[in-house]
Amino acid sequence: MADQLTDDQISEFKEAFSLFDKDGDGCITTKELGTVMRSLGQNPTEAELQDMINEVDADGNGTIDFPEFLNLMARKMKDTDSEEELKEAFRVFDKDQNGFISAAELRHVMTNLGEKLTDEEVDEMIREADVDGDGQINYEEFVKVMMANHVWECASKLIKKRKKKKKKKKKKKTKNAKRNEKELIQHNPSQPESHRVPSRLNLLCHRSHSCSIL
Repeated sequence: MADQLTDDQISEFKEAFSLFDKDGDGCITTKELGTVMRSLGQNPTEAELQDMINEVDADGNGTIDFPEFLNLMARKMKDTDSEEELKEAFRVFDKDQNGFISAAELRHVMTNLGEKLTDEEVDEMIREADVDGDGQINYEEFVKVMMANHVWECASKLIKKRKKKKKKKKKKKTKNAKRNEKELIQHNPSQPESHRVPSRLNLLCHRSHSCSIL
């Protein structure tokens, strides 16, 4: 898990870890774990912290070493990224931005993902998600159905594909604008640069000169 972190991230985590490693023995206490993580921009709940501590501090000696801390941070950051992607996916599927996705919208999404689901599978998912049967699925229900049915990977790919497409379109637009500007300059090579695109100052000077002649 820690091998997914960049050198810069590891360096930043090491610096924060060292601040609380008072005696320099390469360990911090489990009580200090939350403080270190918050200093790095993470906000784990007390319950999450307790789960992390139980998982890492297997021998119950009350300390966590740096490699264990790195694994915890890598896992927490991955969870944060997934949560952001889920929120973005929900916004994409929530067409009218009212905080709900209709069962019909969810059906459309699920039947058009990379690994297409059958109608029966989609019906089952909607039944699981739409607990109160009002035909509307809120964010919490959406997260539950996406994670429980192992379709989040497909939805995540869909969101990333949309992002990539938007980025590519923006890049192409900028490239075309630069090419048009270059062609305009090449079309009038003998003209001084100041005359190719008349500035506001040039126009004002021209008007002033005309008035003085009159």
